[in-house]
Amino acid sequence: MSCWSCPVILDEACKNFPDFLNQVIRNWLQLGTLPGEVQNTPHPKGEPLMKSEFQVKLLQHMARKKKDNEGFTLIELLVVIIIIGILAAIALPSFLNQANKAKQSEAKTYVGSMNRGQQAYFLENSTFATSVEGMGIGVKTETSNYKYTTSRANVGATDEYALNKGSSQKAALKPYIGRVQLGRITDTSEATTLAVLCESKTAAKGDADTPDATPACTGDTTDVSK
Repeated sequence: MSCWSCPVILDEACKNFPDFLNQVIRNWLQLGTLPGEVQNTPHPKGEPLMKSEFQVKLLQHMARKKKDNEGFTLIELLVVIIIIGILAAIALPSFLNQANKAKQSEAKTYVGSMNRGQQAYFLENSTFATSVEGMGIGVKTETSNYKYTTSRANVGATDEYALNKGSSQKAALKPYIGRVQLGRITDTSEATTLAVLCESKTAAKGDADTPDATPACTGDTTDVSK
């Protein structure tokens, strides 16, 4: 039997007869013979049946076969689960924060539109609107996240103003409020309107703190007019 045909036999044995393969390897490494009828066949040159280089290749072949049949250990699975848990713990708060910001952008846009709607309404009617629908800006008065209302005060006075509220309906969302204040241009004494849009600094269900007559944001709010 030629040694060059051994890899073919070994490859077939690895696939179908692992026990046979082990026996063949032990015989070759320990005795320099093969099982069955081949083991009595002398090597033609009287040299060892396997050279050291071929032994190394054989061992490498066995190692690859063994590695192919291996699965994941319990420790490896635990490490993967822990890594996934850490990534989830880091990513989940950021994801929820971004989701809340997207919902809050609705209120910021709507209250800003209500401010501009009140300014346009005053130019036409010399007073502020008493309802969101009266402005004709197409803003919904209520969504799943916010409720929108408007009111006016000091009607007919030089300090008349309107409040536009985006009241949060969920504790995780920040409320918004806008104020449109009647004022006068110093040089010409002409009436004009000034507006401010305020965002609550903390998320809470309900209304934001009312801006002052400047108008400017007060209390637990910050100016987001720009």
